[in-house]
Amino acid sequence: MHDLRAEVADDELVDRFAADWRTAGLDNATVALLDHAERLTRDPASMGADDVAILSAAGWSERAIHDAVQVCSYFNYINRIADALGVEPEPWMDEVGRVIQQST
Repeated sequence: MHDLRAEVADDELVDRFAADWRTAGLDNATVALLDHAERLTRDPASMGADDVAILSAAGWSERAIHDAVQVCSYFNYINRIADALGVEPEPWMDEVGRVIQQST
């Protein structure tokens, strides 16, 4: 099991991010990238070169933008397959995809 807590040493930031990334206190470049990913997920037909220019202006390299679009698109693809086939979420995840803390 792996979640953002394994990458970020700030549990409060992770909780704020999980609740609403827009108000989590992230830097402007990260907010721009997450906004791009959300639009790519919700309305991919509306995306274009202007959206890439926004990310470039926010400081993202061409390679970083390419990688982010690839990762976001892959997860959208695989989630749609899982939804279409009725695949149930992993038992160690809650309803929004967070790892359930197991008591030991």
